[in-house]
Amino acid sequence: MARSMRDIKRQIKSVQNTRQITKAMEMVAASKLRKAQEKAEAARPYSEKLKEVVTSIAGSTEGIQHPMLVSRPVKRTAYFIVTSDRGLAGGYNANILRKLTLLIAEKHKSKDEYGIFVIGRKGRDFLRRREYPIVEEVTELSDTPKFADIKSIAYSAVQQFESGVFDELYLCYNQFVNAMTQVPTVDRLLPMETVGKKEQHGVTAMYEYEPSPEGVLEVLLPKYAETLIYSAILNGKASELGAKMTAMGSATKNASKMIGELTLTYNRARQAAITQEITEIVAGANAQS
Repeated sequence: MARSMRDIKRQIKSVQNTRQITKAMEMVAASKLRKAQEKAEAARPYSEKLKEVVTSIAGSTEGIQHPMLVSRPVKRTAYFIVTSDRGLAGGYNANILRKLTLLIAEKHKSKDEYGIFVIGRKGRDFLRRREYPIVEEVTELSDTPKFADIKSIAYSAVQQFESGVFDELYLCYNQFVNAMTQVPTVDRLLPMETVGKKEQHGVTAMYEYEPSPEGVLEVLLPKYAETLIYSAILNGKASELGAKMTAMGSATKNASKMIGELTLTYNRARQAAITQEITEIVAGANAQS
């Protein structure tokens, strides 16, 4: 019984140490989440203004045939997926990777029909183990990545679409709703058919373009696509930190519950040991009398 009580006490201490770690990780994730949300929100006005200008040009200029606005027969498809470098984030990586693999299985019969651009070590390792065709990868991004950190892979994905290597580009990421909810999302980024439709929302600004609307659109459309990729990565980072905070919070609660159950077991074992000792003392006293 004494050995059993020592084992229980040792296990309680181990779970207490684990709870300290998960609680600290939860607090760190919560702190980083606020910064990630602020960065994602700060990038939104630029993205919205760029969309306004692109939509204005494409909608008010007749006869524009930019390759990023026109659908063509699909021979090869590109997927741009955002995952994390580390685990301990609940179903953050598993959910988006499952959605991607199901989509690929549904749309393609051969690996020659698609290629994948990967952000994050977890996604890269998952896809590499299963021999999916990875075109480019970026790992070790900070929790608040800068555009310069992903500019190369974003530019490459957009340029390979423009040059005809791929005929469509899908963006796969976890959309941040709140710390408890991240929605696996797959959006078709290219071609941008909807951008070419002029939107009317009250009074719209009038622009003059030099050297020409077509020339400005030629420059802005790739930048707009790259901005959408960067926005998805910021959204993914916020989702990752929210998932980590939730996962570590759940782990902390489970550890506390386990400690309570082990403490109750320990107290019962201790009470049983004391009762047995008292019974043995009384029995010994009765035997002597």
